[in-house]
Amino acid sequence: MAVRFPAPVSIDGRYVRLVPLSLSHVPGLYRSGGGDDGIWRWLPTTTPSTEAEMGALAEQRLAQQAAGEAVVFTVLPRSTQQPAGWAAYLNISVANERVDIGWSWLDRSLWGTPVQLESQFILVYHAFEDLGFGRVQWRLDDLDQASQDAVVRIGGIREGVLRRHLRRMDGSWRDSVYYSLVASEWPAIRERWMSGWILE
Repeated sequence: MAVRFPAPVSIDGRYVRLVPLSLSHVPGLYRSGGGDDGIWRWLPTTTPSTEAEMGALAEQRLAQQAAGEAVVFTVLPRSTQQPAGWAAYLNISVANERVDIGWSWLDRSLWGTPVQLESQFILVYHAFEDLGFGRVQWRLDDLDQASQDAVVRIGGIREGVLRRHLRRMDGSWRDSVYYSLVASEWPAIRERWMSGWILE
């Protein structure tokens, strides 16, 4: 399969639906994540403390998308159909058949639930099955253990750490840890997911 650049399309799972980010989602996104420092702790931005600040963040993500630097999805749990976070494809390289999943955040009430796992997994599924990528990767703060645990549960392999890699918003230096899945590993991960093992 020839690799295709991701498009802002809807991706359906059992517990969650990912839809293209829209400014119409901002009020719901603010209700889900506004003012919660814990949600934004590991992202390279300050916590949005007003709906307008959440809107500005959404506009930034959409500008990245318009520039061909990202494709951003709003997370809609099937139980509520209300915006509960977002996730994105980043650092997209068709020539190298590689894509990052990042900029992910989610309503605190959904941490550790099937919604969190599936919102990541269906991006992996879409990248391999529909778009033909050979490598999916995550670049996470080495102190962000919760996100690392979620990536490991869906099959991500820890590769290594880039030391003193990025400056955090508080001025401290972050080590970045890489996780990945490659095409040869994907069939076994897909079977584990389809059997329900990953969600147990």
